[in-house]
Amino acid sequence: MILFGTKSETLERLERLVKCAIVLPQLQFTAYEWRYRQSEVLEGLKQLSWSGAPLIVRSSAAWEDGTDASYAGCYDSVLNVNGESEVIQAVNRVLASYQDEASVHHVFIQPMLPDVAISGVAFGVNPNNGGNYIVINYDDVSGATDAVTSGTTNHLKTYHYFRGSPLPAGGTLGQIIDLMDELEQIFGTPKLDIEFAVDKAGRLYLFQARPLLLTSDLASLDQQFAILKRIYDKVEQGQARQPYLYGHKTVYGVMPDWNPAEIIGIRPRPLALSLYKELVTDSIWAYQRSQYGYKNVRSFPLLIDFGGFPYIDVRVSFNSFLPKQLDAELSEKLLNYYMQSLIDNPQNHDKVEFEIIFSCFTFDLDTRLEILYEHGFTKPELKQLSLCLKDLTNHIVCTENGLLQNDLSKINELEARRSELLASSIDKVSKIYWLLEDCKRYGTLPFAGLARGGFVAVQMLRSLVSIGILSESDYHRYMSSLETVSTQISIDYAQLAMDDFLAKYGHLRPGTYEICSLRYDEAPEQYFEFSSSSELDRDRVIEKPSFTLSLAQYKRIQALLLEHGLLDGNVLGLFDFFKTAIEGREYSKFVFTKSLSEAIRLFGQLAEECGISKEEASFANIEVIKRAYESDCDIQDLLQGSVKAGKQRYEATLQLELPPLITEPSNVWFFSQPELEPNYITMHQVTSKIVFSHENHESLRGSILFLPSADPGYDWIFSKGIAGLVTMYGGVNSHMAIRAGELSIPAVIGIGESMYNHYGNAKVLAIDCAGKNMRIIQ
Repeated sequence: MILFGTKSETLERLERLVKCAIVLPQLQFTAYEWRYRQSEVLEGLKQLSWSGAPLIVRSSAAWEDGTDASYAGCYDSVLNVNGESEVIQAVNRVLASYQDEASVHHVFIQPMLPDVAISGVAFGVNPNNGGNYIVINYDDVSGATDAVTSGTTNHLKTYHYFRGSPLPAGGTLGQIIDLMDELEQIFGTPKLDIEFAVDKAGRLYLFQARPLLLTSDLASLDQQFAILKRIYDKVEQGQARQPYLYGHKTVYGVMPDWNPAEIIGIRPRPLALSLYKELVTDSIWAYQRSQYGYKNVRSFPLLIDFGGFPYIDVRVSFNSFLPKQLDAELSEKLLNYYMQSLIDNPQNHDKVEFEIIFSCFTFDLDTRLEILYEHGFTKPELKQLSLCLKDLTNHIVCTENGLLQNDLSKINELEARRSELLASSIDKVSKIYWLLEDCKRYGTLPFAGLARGGFVAVQMLRSLVSIGILSESDYHRYMSSLETVSTQISIDYAQLAMDDFLAKYGHLRPGTYEICSLRYDEAPEQYFEFSSSSELDRDRVIEKPSFTLSLAQYKRIQALLLEHGLLDGNVLGLFDFFKTAIEGREYSKFVFTKSLSEAIRLFGQLAEECGISKEEASFANIEVIKRAYESDCDIQDLLQGSVKAGKQRYEATLQLELPPLITEPSNVWFFSQPELEPNYITMHQVTSKIVFSHENHESLRGSILFLPSADPGYDWIFSKGIAGLVTMYGGVNSHMAIRAGELSIPAVIGIGESMYNHYGNAKVLAIDCAGKNMRIIQ
């Protein structure tokens, strides 16, 4: 074991000890020696065999890389230095960056490493939460040794390896894991922060090793191993065939189908997670999907809880998208193709309905289905699938079936039932119970149907673009022309007094399922800046683009409808379906969240009556309400027990790391964050500073806003004049995508955790939606 010194001293001590990596030679000297013996330092440099190569002059201040502070990036290092005059300039620049005259500071010079294949940094413990993970951030594209530390790379990759993994990592990253293990033995601690590079010959070099400063306690290795082993076993079990399901294996993702990462986040508190399961993913989702003509997978929960992370069981999801009439043999073959396609293209996990599966008829379906020929499907099989999808879509689109109208009528009934329930004299437990029961039957159930109709509508619209009947701008103009709840919020914000506005929208909260997320009417000043009645712009008109079909477009669509036997060629009926489905989805979400919001509000009151704060109540499981309603159990005991258990579990969740897509059991122990394909909304571009939602409201105006995830409760951001929007999670058909499209705000939806953290470190960002790219300007 050795002790840390300055940056150069630590490397000097490691040079003779480390076996898993190469430490480059160095010339080290103090500020005093440079000031008074500069010629001797330069002469000593000339005597070294490597001094003729390009050099790097590096900082090594006395207090840099200490146990109390790292001062990472505070001092200069100068790369690609050639010749004596450049060395003198570089050393003086490094010394000047120390900003004091202390003679004990060091500077050191090393040869530049040529032919770099990979460079990056690695932490022996997750610096964000103290989890027992070796975290490697690396760049394998640019060839620069400082690509990651300088923040200039657009090719950042992140790899997590659990320190107690029973499986080796292997490959180049396995070399770095071995190096971290060796350094842990040398320093006697896993709390390490290193910089490294690998050359094109596969040799690993160690550039820096320093103490890692943690702001949280180090997690228990044994406890984390036990949790991950249970998850590993569950995932492994999922690779076996399951009765009543097609497909020989499954994968798990946080974004496919009902997008839990977007709605409740990847580490939701227990109350939010249990509410989402109760209201949507335990049974409601499957019941409504079968009503719309798909295979019946009732009794299969869609969402699986892995250590507090909400994952979609993708095999169950994909089974639910198979048309009811599709035969068993083709269903099995199709399911296995879907699954392999997702495994091969993980970047599509937030857009499986658009890029992987065929869940409805579209006007370009025959062309899209041709890819199946490459995977062993036959012409009769494609014909069967096409006919089944056509029948299913006719069932959904045909107004005579009344699917959308029935769902909209249920939503309207929920409004009346909620008012009656809240006005009743029954106790709080009973009110919460019935608010949630009604929310399922008359809220999330019809919403699930309208959401299905919305997906079908968008896919059919996109296919009209694909075959050239509508242009891309036609599509965006049509989407912007729709009258949704979000549009009405903007109008009402300008025209209504505060009390009237909050009476209509006060139930909304940024975290729809989160009790700690304040409703609009609980903290209006946090979300809005209301004008006085004399300043209200009651005549303000929100300019919306108009959309009309040309006669040629109308006739071409009519011919397609007749050709495929849809709606008897009724073009207006088709666009009426589009409008009803897309607007109805947003409206139904707005209405059912009223019941949910009231249930959460009453749950908070009930908890406070039992001496439990809202913060503590967020750790409870909503199942305590059902237990209290159907028994004589003491609600205070139930709540306290549930809160205690939830806290313990959530504390463990915070220190766990799991990938957004689990394709095989080994992903539980180690994984790379996948590079996702973001969803670019509108055809506009913007260059501006970036801000986050918790910052001062005035700073939002004209800025690009970063949000981890977003739902209707975040609609207040659009009243702040933002110039652009970036979210970590979200799909092309999500609320934020639709809202940004309506208002013609350039947005990048669902960029993933790695890219979100990378671009979130910028000061100024450029977004080009038409070109589908983002660039860090500053």
